[in-house]
Amino acid sequence: MTSSHETPARTFALEDGLPRVPLPTLDHTCERFLEWCSPLLTDEQLAETKAAVADFLRPDGPGRRLHAALAEYDAREDVHSWLDLFWPSRYLGRRDRIALNANFFFLFEDSPLGQVERAAQLVAAAVDYKLRLDDERVPPVRRRGQALSMEQNKFLFATTRIPGDEQDTVRAPYSRTEPGPSKSTHILVFHRGNMFRMEVLDAEGRPHSREDLAAGVQAVLKAGEVRAERDTSVGHLTTMARAEWAETRRRLIACDPANPAALEDVESALFCLCLEDTAPATALEACDLLLHGDSGDRWFDKAVSLIVFPDGKAGINVEHCGLDGTTILSFVEDILAASPETASLGASPVRPVEFVLDDTLRADVLAAADAFAQYAADTATTTLSFPDFGTTRAKQLKISPDAFVQMAYQLAHKRSKGLTGATYESIATRHFRRGRTEAMRVVTPEILSFVSTMDDPAADRATRLAAFRAAADKHVERAKQCQAGDAPEQHLWELQWIQRRRGPELGVTEHLALYDAPGWTITRDDYLSTSSAPSTRVQYFGFGSTSDKCIGIAYVLLPDRFNLYLSTPEPVSAAMHDFAAHLRTAVTELEALLDA
Repeated sequence: MTSSHETPARTFALEDGLPRVPLPTLDHTCERFLEWCSPLLTDEQLAETKAAVADFLRPDGPGRRLHAALAEYDAREDVHSWLDLFWPSRYLGRRDRIALNANFFFLFEDSPLGQVERAAQLVAAAVDYKLRLDDERVPPVRRRGQALSMEQNKFLFATTRIPGDEQDTVRAPYSRTEPGPSKSTHILVFHRGNMFRMEVLDAEGRPHSREDLAAGVQAVLKAGEVRAERDTSVGHLTTMARAEWAETRRRLIACDPANPAALEDVESALFCLCLEDTAPATALEACDLLLHGDSGDRWFDKAVSLIVFPDGKAGINVEHCGLDGTTILSFVEDILAASPETASLGASPVRPVEFVLDDTLRADVLAAADAFAQYAADTATTTLSFPDFGTTRAKQLKISPDAFVQMAYQLAHKRSKGLTGATYESIATRHFRRGRTEAMRVVTPEILSFVSTMDDPAADRATRLAAFRAAADKHVERAKQCQAGDAPEQHLWELQWIQRRRGPELGVTEHLALYDAPGWTITRDDYLSTSSAPSTRVQYFGFGSTSDKCIGIAYVLLPDRFNLYLSTPEPVSAAMHDFAAHLRTAVTELEALLDA
């Protein structure tokens, strides 16, 4: 821990000293995989999965060769983690739309400021953070005294996902093509489907003051007062499936000599500022607008988009490929607490960013807008708030807060859908070098026993309490395994990616039955996808559902409260609302069980 008289470490100074993500043995991973998937399988499905694993593990089998290639890669001096190629494959390799499917949001704490003042404050604070990051004056984040990786901070500014035919790429600073911090001086501002370039730094790199920025925001609101024709707002295109967007982007560039320069303004901008023209009536409406909103006022490929409503409510939409929730939380907590004071340089210069579109491109923009609006309408969401339950209460009851809420989810899900289904929980692993997250599979034999016992009329309180404690203890044990990098899914998934990348070279071209086995497909077909974001400066956190039957559960669990945002496809929305109602009952019931 740094003492009060020591100089804090530079932002990236501790990076190379962080421990590497351990690479498990293949046998250990497969053993753990069978353990984790078995509660969700019938005897027949488990037997089929065991046979596929045995084939994968045979001495001359594909698993051995793929794992040997991974171990060789992990040993290279220029490699930071055996997951270095996994993350681009996982995030940049997805071919569906990222808008609503992958991007996530935070709804900030309320502010007395109006739209112009709040936007100016957030932009000034974000630019100040950028300048401190450039100078490595943002101290490394520590959790319980342990330094965390700060590598993701390099993707906060001037970072844009670029669509590709087979895999996307990322344009970012601190890269081979753009070494060091970004030299961009502007942000991209949206209002009523209109797009503007607004300078936030002068030619010498000095930041504009809050008053300068407020004048720039007012200029945007005036210049964008007339709503753009819907088929001219190019941001709609970022909602397309990725290969489709890649092809459309090529036609956009070729359409007119002015378009590459306009696209350069967009893709090199430090971040987006989206000035909404409608104030949300409820927290749920605010969350929905932060998740998708009017796609003509978004560029979903941009790493960071700050969104400010007319009443001063605000939040952030984040492109996920380089940024996880814990990094964004640190950034958000910093900019919401900051109030940088700088000298005025004059009103921030503003100019429109305009694309020249032919009839085909205009039709593409309109089709993308309509398709995404329908997709958003076909996504059901709701919010839940428990103002009297939080981590403090859970600890009083001598139970892990995360284990408590996960047990409540399982009980509510069983009661609402009549089954216990595959459940994902994201576990942060930033204490490793370039660490991100680990995939935890929540369902255990102890959970099956717990949900069954809770609704067994013959079970007394002591029996129910014992089942609850056993399931919670097992949950904590598994979470610790994930935190230690001792989990099977990402290891096996990366081996699958290696075959796709290098199969012929490694002599592994055969069909791998493991990845069709019930243990792999059923365990990864989520009924619940869960992730938490604890911050007193955030009201809600959210993301879209991950499948046609999944409930996405994003939750903010704090000492004094517990807020959730749920999402699911509209055709199964009734089950989500049933789940929400049962969750209210489950939280109360489990609290009473522990308290009796």
